[in-house]
Amino acid sequence: MRPPRPTLKRLHWVGTAKKDLSGMPRQVRRKMGFALYLARAGEKHPAARPLKGFGSAGVLEVVEDSRGDAYRAVYSVRLTRAVYVLHCFKKKSVKGAQTPRPDIALIRARLQAAERADREG
Repeated sequence: MRPPRPTLKRLHWVGTAKKDLSGMPRQVRRKMGFALYLARAGEKHPAARPLKGFGSAGVLEVVEDSRGDAYRAVYSVRLTRAVYVLHCFKKKSVKGAQTPRPDIALIRARLQAAERADREG
């Protein structure tokens, strides 16, 4: 007998996150999709880690390398109504692993939009 399926939270895409993810290589989309599935089930993908500068483990990022490029998906699990996918992007900066400032600013703005949407229901 199969174990029961977990209850899944809704998945809400903020801004162009869904379109941006769909333009990534298949291998990257699969990993990101699985990480989002686990987040909806209340679990955490082994490659998911808290995004620095957001105060807690409520905003996570998954990183996947493909053909020398680094791809990232950033999502929030701290809101009650859904898992909010805030940003999906190919890291262009060659300076270490730090997320570029324009991407951090976009993530902050989209997190605020997600918080408003979560409150309004």
